[in-house]
Amino acid sequence: MLPTLLVATANQGKLRELRELLREFSLVSLRDVGIDDLDEPGADYRTNAVAKAREASRRAGMIALADDSGLEVDALGHAPGWFSARFGGTHGRDAANRAALLSALEGVSPALRGARFRCCVAVADVDGPLADRVLLGVGTCGGRVLDAPRGQGGFGYDPLLVPDGYEHTLAELDEATKNVISHRARAIADVAPALRAYLRRVPVNR
Repeated sequence: MLPTLLVATANQGKLRELRELLREFSLVSLRDVGIDDLDEPGADYRTNAVAKAREASRRAGMIALADDSGLEVDALGHAPGWFSARFGGTHGRDAANRAALLSALEGVSPALRGARFRCCVAVADVDGPLADRVLLGVGTCGGRVLDAPRGQGGFGYDPLLVPDGYEHTLAELDEATKNVISHRARAIADVAPALRAYLRRVPVNR
């Protein structure tokens, strides 16, 4: 039986991606345990990821993993950043967010469209040995923003970012490649050793 982890998200695209990255676990979402989407109280990725992981763990009585991520565009002073999911005015509306970003970058030359996805992952177990502590992982994926979306894969801003060293957007790359180079994949890889070590010491399906 696979150990169960609660993923503190209602974003189905993110959940699918994490299930590929964490195949050794059985992942359940906030909806699966009857929790509405959680607030993001901070102004940086770490604060939001930690807050969501702790609150989800406390409310569900489970080990919880949360991430916060965003797209930082050089020409926009690193915006939209931690505000990426709401850049179009409503949380989680991918098409609106992409349209708002393209509007903000209208007339900006390709040479000035450098950008990076940044991600922080936090794991909390408030009823277990971790208590108030969390496990953390971080990851980035640099590239450049196009002037129009390309590709049908991924979610969010994936159709707009061509990663450094590639000619295709994250939405055009095959899943295996994306799950090595993406910001979320790198953040998961960063936290995975500590998470595995922790799960060897504590019962997960309690």
